[in-house]
Amino acid sequence: MSLDISTLYLVATMVAAMLGAMLLFFGKQENIPALKWWGTAYLLGAASVALWTLAAGALGELLSLALNAVGFVACGMVWNASRVFHGRKPNWPGLVLGAIAWIAAVMTLAPEASAMRMTIGAGIVAAYAALTATELWSDRRRALQKRWPAIVVPMLHGFVLMLPILLGDLLHAHDATFSGSIWVTVFSIELVLYAVGTVFVIFMLVSDRAVTAHKTAASMDPLTGMFNRRGFAEACSRVIDREANAGRPVTVMIFDIDHFKSINDRFGHPAGDEILKLFAAVVVNGLRISDLSGRIGGEEFAALLPCSLEEGVVAAERVREAFEGSGIVDETGPVDTTVSIGVAGGPAGTELEVLLAAADTALYQAKRGGRNRVEAAEELPLSLENWRRKTAGISRQAPKPAVTQPA
Repeated sequence: MSLDISTLYLVATMVAAMLGAMLLFFGKQENIPALKWWGTAYLLGAASVALWTLAAGALGELLSLALNAVGFVACGMVWNASRVFHGRKPNWPGLVLGAIAWIAAVMTLAPEASAMRMTIGAGIVAAYAALTATELWSDRRRALQKRWPAIVVPMLHGFVLMLPILLGDLLHAHDATFSGSIWVTVFSIELVLYAVGTVFVIFMLVSDRAVTAHKTAASMDPLTGMFNRRGFAEACSRVIDREANAGRPVTVMIFDIDHFKSINDRFGHPAGDEILKLFAAVVVNGLRISDLSGRIGGEEFAALLPCSLEEGVVAAERVREAFEGSGIVDETGPVDTTVSIGVAGGPAGTELEVLLAAADTALYQAKRGGRNRVEAAEELPLSLENWRRKTAGISRQAPKPAVTQPA
C-alpha cells in the first residue's frame, strides 16, 4: 500500500495548525508567554508547509524559498519558546539564523543539488531540536525522571531527520531519487507524531509548573515570604532526615516578638505588618543559607539549624541583637523592637515536635525572665512517644471528687 505524500503533509499541517491554535488560545487565556510562542510557531510552520505542498510549483522559486525560510523561523520559535518558558530572554539572532543559513545555502548550491538542500534543511531542523532539548535539560529545578519526556521528544525528532542523511553519507546514496524515497513518508508521519508529542510535553510542563506554584503558595506565608507552619514542618523533616543520615545534630529556635499586641494597638495593624516583615528580614539575614526559617503563628517565628545547641544560641543572640538595634522611630518616639527566643538542640534523628516543644518551654522561660533574651532548653524528652504520653497524661488528669462516707 502506497501513501500519497502530499496528503500526508496536509494531514500533518492540519494537525499542527489545530494544535497551534489551541496553544495560542490557552496562552492568551492563561497569560503564559511561552504558550503564545509555541502556538505561533505551530501556526507559522503549518502555514508554510501547507502552502509549499499545495502550490510550490505555482509560487515560483523565490516564494518557495521564502516559505521554507518561514518554516525554519518556526523551528527557531519552538526553541525560543522553551527559553521563555524557563524565564530566559528570546534569542533573536538565533531565531532567524537557521532561515538565513538556508537561504545562503540554496543561493550558492546548483539547482540540481536537491539532495544537498534536503541535507542542509534537515540539519538545521535537527540543530534547533537539539537546542530545544538542551534548554529543557538545563532546567535543574525539576527531577530528571519528570524531565526526560521533554528532552527525548525533540531529540528523537532530530534523530529521525538526521538518520537518512547519515546513512546516505555512509552508503554514498544521495541522488535525485532521495526525495521520493521511503524517508519522505517517514518524515511526514513523524511530523504528525512530533506535533502531538510536543504538545503533550508542553502541557505536561505547564501542568507541572502550575502544581509547583500551588504547592509553593500553600507552604508560604504571603506577608513575609517565609515558610508557613506547614511548609516549615515539611522542609524541616527533610533536613532532619538528611542530618540524621550523616549523624549530625540539629537545633530549633522559636521567636516571639515582645509586646506585639501593644504595637498593633499603638500604631495600627499596617504598622504591625511592617514590624513582622522587618523581623522576617532580620531572621533571614541573621541566619545561614542552609538554615530554615518560617512564620508559624501571628508574631511567632521558628528556625531549624543543622548545628549544635551552642552554635544555635550564638545565632539566636545575633538575631536578637539585630532586631533590637533596628532603630524604628515614629513621631511619638522610638518603637521597642525586642524578641524573646527559646532554643533547643538534640542529637541526630530527634523529632521536630520534640525540639519545638523543648524550644517552646525555653521561650516561656525567656518571657518570664524579663523578655528580650535567649534561653536554651536544658533537656529533651527521650522520644516523641514519651513526650506525647506525658502531655496526654497531664491533660487527662483531673481532681477526684471527694467521697463522703455515710454516718
